This record gives sequence, structure tokens and C-alpha cells, in this order.
Amino acid sequence: MTIHHLRRDYRYGSLKREEMPSDPMELFHAWFNELRGLELPEWFEVNAMSLSTHRLDGGTACRIVLLKEIQSDAFLFFTNYLSDKGREIEANPKVALGFYWPILDRQVRIEGHAEKTDDRISEHYFHSRPRSSQLSANISPQSEIIEHESLLAEMVEALDQKLQGADVPRPSHWGGYRVVADKMEFWQGRPSRLHDRFRYTKRIDGMWQLDRLGP
Repeated sequence: MTIHHLRRDYRYGSLKREEMPSDPMELFHAWFNELRGLELPEWFEVNAMSLSTHRLDGGTACRIVLLKEIQSDAFLFFTNYLSDKGREIEANPKVALGFYWPILDRQVRIEGHAEKTDDRISEHYFHSRPRSSQLSANISPQSEIIEHESLLAEMVEALDQKLQGADVPRPSHWGGYRVVADKMEFWQGRPSRLHDRFRYTKRIDGMWQLDRLGP
């Protein structure tokens, strides 16, 4: 079987305009909570999302990060501000997020802008993480070249010994971003590739415009 023969029909559900809420965040919450209520395999991370940014050289970059909070108007994730994505967001805050949930034949696409969370939110989340993750956030030169394989483990051990059991401080270069959406698209797979696609676009008056798109 060649790659172009790899396909399956999507039969889980459908989307109808009359059932779409006026606020896309309401539908996102419904889909997300439905997934969390399922008995999913341990490896399936419901909150895994792609994050696309504009590279400093003019190209684009994409990677998977983890959604850690949903606010009324934004999606939160946390990272090293000195990483590639941090520097790219600093230069151009326009970003895109993508969720793919094949178990329910669904995708969600989000476009908007990223802004740093306040320190209070970053502090609260940082100290909710396991101590090992707090230590690694302090020492990891994210996106930089590592000289040898054991370097990070050695740096973590050295910092842990230095702290002697004291709380791990949150480094100033580590914290959260909130992505405020101005476009959200919901995709529900349908048989024969006649998928349901609806796009919400934020208008100047702050209301959302809903349009059905061709599959």
C-alpha cells in the first residue's frame, strides 16, 4: 500500500449552523470537555496543540506545546522566553494554534496574537510543576546547541545540590503566554470528504461572524 492509498472515512458526527453558539469559546469548551470525559489511552494528550510562529529570517516555524489553561478569551501555554518561539513571538506576536483530535474526527484552528501573562500566573503555574521540571526550566538553554549528552543532567544535579531542598525559584526568562483569538475554525470530519467547516471571525465591534467554509 502506498501513502496515497492511506485514507479512512469520517463518520463520528456533524455540525449544523443552527447549533453553533454565538461565541466560539463555548464550542471549544464543549469539545474539549467531551474529550476529557472519554476513556482515552495514556499517550493521548488532549491538550497538545501545534503553535506556529514567524521566524526571524522571514520563514515560519511549527512545534507542539501543551495548553495549560483556557480563559474566557485566550489559550495559555508556558515556555522559555529565550527559546526560538519566545524570540519569534517577541518580534511578531501573530501566531496560530492547531488541535487535532482524530478520536472524534475533529480539528480546531486558531489565529490571533500572543502576549505574556502577568507574573502572578506564571509563578502559580511554575510552582505547581514537579520539582524536577522546575529545576530543568532553570538550567535548560532551550533551542541552543548542547555540547555533550550529560550536560543537562549534570546542571540539574548541581542546582538541586545548591538549593539543598529549598524552593526552586522561577527564572525570569520563563513564563506564560496567552493567545487571544481573532479567528477560530471548527472542522468535523464527514463521510466522502464532505466535511463540516465553520469559521468564526472577530469583528471590529467585538462580536463574532460565523461562516460555513467549503471542505
